[in-house]
Amino acid sequence: MAEFPKNVKYTKTHEWVREEDGFVLVGISDHAQDELGAIVFVELPEAGDTFKAGEVFADVESVKVAADIYSPVTGTVAEVNTELSDKPELVNDAPYDSWFVKFSDVTFTEELLDAEAYEELCKKEEE
Repeated sequence: MAEFPKNVKYTKTHEWVREEDGFVLVGISDHAQDELGAIVFVELPEAGDTFKAGEVFADVESVKVAADIYSPVTGTVAEVNTELSDKPELVNDAPYDSWFVKFSDVTFTEELLDAEAYEELCKKEEE
């Protein structure tokens, strides 16, 4: 059963967002990693890259499928989690600790869901 922590917000495309120390951290949800299966590769952007909300900013490959990861915010990549390049399986092991990027200079955040609304979305997708 997927976890839906209340300390993050979620997107309809299965990314999570958490504000921390003036940055916006972004990763993929437990539900997303579960649907993808064993993740074998994560391609991340470079620090300094800028993205608009809704743009693809990363890619993941699993044993089942490749998937685009969408930016839930408009902002600049301040830092990337380089540990995921060597250990992509961390996303499967601890999806809410395994952030992909930290955004700074965030000027827009798309509509985000709380844990309850996101859990409902996931249930509807499984029907």
